[in-house]
Amino acid sequence: MKFIKIALTSLVIMTGVSLSAQKKIEKFEKLEIEMFPKAKEGYKQVYIQLPIAKNENDLKVEYFVGADRMVDCNQQSIMGSIKKKDVEGWGYSYFDVDSKGESMTTLMGCPDQKKTKKFVTLQPEITRYNSRLPLVFYIPKDLEVRYRILKPESDLKKATHK
Repeated sequence: MKFIKIALTSLVIMTGVSLSAQKKIEKFEKLEIEMFPKAKEGYKQVYIQLPIAKNENDLKVEYFVGADRMVDCNQQSIMGSIKKKDVEGWGYSYFDVDSKGESMTTLMGCPDQKKTKKFVTLQPEITRYNSRLPLVFYIPKDLEVRYRILKPESDLKKATHK
């Protein structure tokens, strides 16, 4: 009898864990990127596929194009630009990164000369959240794209006036 209780308890716990794991599974639209152009020489095509979300109009995606670098105490960024372009005949857009990967830096004196690994980027940009279309980037082979999803912190607040 004790064995049956333990077995039933284990089954209930496993079912609960299984259901909570299923809730965490993100759902995605079918990925279709065949209509996007091929990457040019020295570049690679990367994409972000966003999961289906509730209230997608409330969400934004902040993306960063950069590379890990060993840096000192100075502020560093990568020089270059990101241009939004359209896929002819489709109405879809993609991001074309123009950069040689060169860094610019402030010129503060760093007393300890200690270097740390940091993800150095071009100017980050924000775009709308849309799970139906991937965010497609064409970037130099030595760079990568990272991103984060921005969610509203709370309801809208009203500004005050004098």
